Amino acid sequence: MKFSQKRWRLLGTVAAVAVTTTAGGVAWAASNADPTPSPSASPSSPSTPGQQKPDGPGKGGFGRGEFGLGGALHGEFVVPKDGGGYQTVATQRGEVTAVSKDSITVKSEDGYSRTYTLTEDTLVNAARDGIDDVKTGNTVRVTAVVTDGKATASSVNDGTVREAAGQKWGFKHGPR
Repeated sequence: MKFSQKRWRLLGTVAAVAVTTTAGGVAWAASNADPTPSPSASPSSPSTPGQQKPDGPGKGGFGRGEFGLGGALHGEFVVPKDGGGYQTVATQRGEVTAVSKDSITVKSEDGYSRTYTLTEDTLVNAARDGIDDVKTGNTVRVTAVVTDGKATASSVNDGTVREAAGQKWGFKHGPR
């Protein structure tokens, strides 16, 4: 195994721990929040019944939901870096609007869009053909390292391809 692969796996593990820790803190804060509702500028629930996904926020919160992130669409956080210092990690869930061998552009439900650079070290969890199986319109989750404002994808998880592959092999909701 190349050093860079070990590093990316470590980064993925650190990112997963950071997201899980953050999600747990948010869940704890939400469960200990003042039950008195406060006015808000936008409605807190969908105006059309059935519009919200069953495992999304407000429905038990932090289950598998949309890729196990409790319905989070996008965000950035800082994690310790190998050898000292810190680095910024970004995560986003959304629809692929452009994809090539070198980059992928993802647009989240709220309209946020970002382009990520793909490298030979980017782990693509789609199907046998990797990034070639990721198509415009698919739903993906991207994890990236951000340096000087440029996001380089460490992983791309294509939920659309995984779901189709799982159903082909008889899994109700894709492989887990």
